[in-house]
Amino acid sequence: MNILVIGSGGREHALCWKIAQSPMVDTLYCAPGNGGIADVAACVDLKATDFEAVINFCREMAIDFVVVGPEDPLVAGLVDALTEADILAFGPTAGAAQLEGSKGFTKDVCAKYDIPTAAYGRFKTAGDAKAYVAEQGAPIVVKADGLAAGKGVILAQTVEEAQSAIDEIFGGAFGEAGAEVVVEEFLTGEEASFFVLCDGQNTLALATAQDHKAVGEGDTGPNTGGMGAYSPAPVMTDDMCDRVMKEIINPTVKAMADMGHPFRGVFFAGLMITADGPKLIEYNVRFGDPECQVLMSRMKSDFVPLLLASTKGELAGCTAEWNDDVALTVVMATKGYPGSYKKGDELSGLKAAERKTGATVFHAGTKLEEGILVANGGRVLNVTALGASVTEAQKTAYAAVDTVNWPGGFCRRDIGWRAVEREKQAG
Repeated sequence: MNILVIGSGGREHALCWKIAQSPMVDTLYCAPGNGGIADVAACVDLKATDFEAVINFCREMAIDFVVVGPEDPLVAGLVDALTEADILAFGPTAGAAQLEGSKGFTKDVCAKYDIPTAAYGRFKTAGDAKAYVAEQGAPIVVKADGLAAGKGVILAQTVEEAQSAIDEIFGGAFGEAGAEVVVEEFLTGEEASFFVLCDGQNTLALATAQDHKAVGEGDTGPNTGGMGAYSPAPVMTDDMCDRVMKEIINPTVKAMADMGHPFRGVFFAGLMITADGPKLIEYNVRFGDPECQVLMSRMKSDFVPLLLASTKGELAGCTAEWNDDVALTVVMATKGYPGSYKKGDELSGLKAAERKTGATVFHAGTKLEEGILVANGGRVLNVTALGASVTEAQKTAYAAVDTVNWPGGFCRRDIGWRAVEREKQAG
């Protein structure tokens, strides 16, 4: 098969890295790709938002299957456009992608189908949102309704912080994503990510992970797109996974089918494991970034047949095999992220880091300039390692991080800290 992956981040590098291992693949392309993806796929200068150009490329290069990585083209309807052009594509339609495209939409689905989640309100004006905050008190969560690259969520510890966040969102801090605001109850517990393939009716649970959203050690500072992750998440026991399937995933599958938007693709459920059980924080409709990097590192199965089965409605009876080892990834970001940062710093030592430690370095924001690898984004590298324990995987990953030569970069030094503490207590 000729396969095209859409995207340019660390998630897409991990997807390309895994897909390239399949014997089903003849030629693998990635649009637009990055400096690391070029090692495993042919990078093509295409914009995901230019549907006509993507379709023309698929026809010209006899593409059999398209895998859409990021959320923006999914919400905009790329899968719809490809399907209409008779090109097979993995990912939900625009109607089903509303689960990520609008936090308010998802909250309303939860309310209608009795899916456990935080209490909430939806607001189109700052005054109404502020009145709700004043009534509810703090801590409280304020969210931009639309897509904000993982940054439109403010965990406000005081009413004043919440009201300031409301002004910021309605003031245009997140562009069109802030046309509406969702204000939610502050949930207490441990966060986890759960990934499930769906073909519109049948589901296949994949694996769990735990992300680290905050920029600083100890989960301090502003939220980011993710500073690291590990898989599996110890808090997601078999019993908890069963509960999530029964109480959250299966009702969502029914809801989307009932609404005329059967979901085909991957559910990425962001969960809070509370004293009362699992509650849905939000849905994403694509693989997480950086969670995809740890999932692909642990997956033993050929991934391509599973992606095809999800797309074709043939998931029934499918299984996935996983490496028992823990996978942990550390995000190396440009100093200044998630605020303003500069681009263009040279990166070196990546291959040496892989050779020395056995880790894998996935590229997130890199590009090649006249043969020189340079930083080209906020989150730039995902240094990923396997180990028999979180402690072991963490040690290997940071050994690789310390081999990379990039004075302009930084990372959190405590990825996996909850699980490491658990292992110390158990040992």
